[in-house]
Amino acid sequence: MDGIIVINKPKNCTSHDVVRKVKKILNEKVGHTGTLDPNATGVLPLLVGKGTQISKYLINHDKVYEAVLKIGEKTDTADAEGKIIETQNVKLSTLKEENIKIVLKSLIGEQKQIPPMYSAIKINGKKLYEYARSGEIIKVEPRLIYIYNLELIKVANQEITYKVHCSKGTYIRTLCEQIAEKLGTVGYMKELKRLQVGEFKIEDSLTIDEIEKNIQKKFITIEEYFKKYPKINLDLRKLQLFLNGVQLNYNLENGVYTIYNNEKFIGTGTIKNNLLKRDIVI
Repeated sequence: MDGIIVINKPKNCTSHDVVRKVKKILNEKVGHTGTLDPNATGVLPLLVGKGTQISKYLINHDKVYEAVLKIGEKTDTADAEGKIIETQNVKLSTLKEENIKIVLKSLIGEQKQIPPMYSAIKINGKKLYEYARSGEIIKVEPRLIYIYNLELIKVANQEITYKVHCSKGTYIRTLCEQIAEKLGTVGYMKELKRLQVGEFKIEDSLTIDEIEKNIQKKFITIEEYFKKYPKINLDLRKLQLFLNGVQLNYNLENGVYTIYNNEKFIGTGTIKNNLLKRDIVI
């Protein structure tokens, strides 16, 4: 079994916990392309068997989230797991939908975002949350991100539920604090659900309990994942050269190609400057 399965990660479970459970169920090598916070739920693509070889094609995907922002309270971790360190009275005018929509619109586009101190980013070989827990102050450089869209879903009980489409590397906890600040108050991320990673959507996912019964219906083979790429069919002689790492002359555009021999899927190759090079072989 070689390919991709999309898991709907439950709350209070780490990405590594999910990998371990799925590995035990399938008795296959399993990996992920990026962690999802333990208190978050939703889309977690897992690579199975030789599917782990295609991780480089999945790590830079955009993401879509649904988040709940709690207004009027600030925590030390910027999410519901932390301690409340500040409270503010929230005016009714602050929670008017037209005001919130204006703020959300103002945050769309390219921007620099400072990652939260309670994150797993490493600086000088040490994770940021380790510095934070020890009370050590360290300078964190901002990162360039892109917010493609922000959509208000509902406002109720001093909570703002919104949907965001963003680039890789965006911290929704920080975005929640930004929204609250622009509304003239404080806030933290109460809930987070990841709806999409690249082309992988939550409606295509399985819970861990559903894997054994339904995996065949939802499993994405390596060949299926690369079906959108152009195809090159190699005869037996060229295939042997290709598999041995020899670069072959092909007058085609630079890019990724699927490689076949007599309609049998072999893997992928890349063309650069009219030379076809072996990439992934299954």
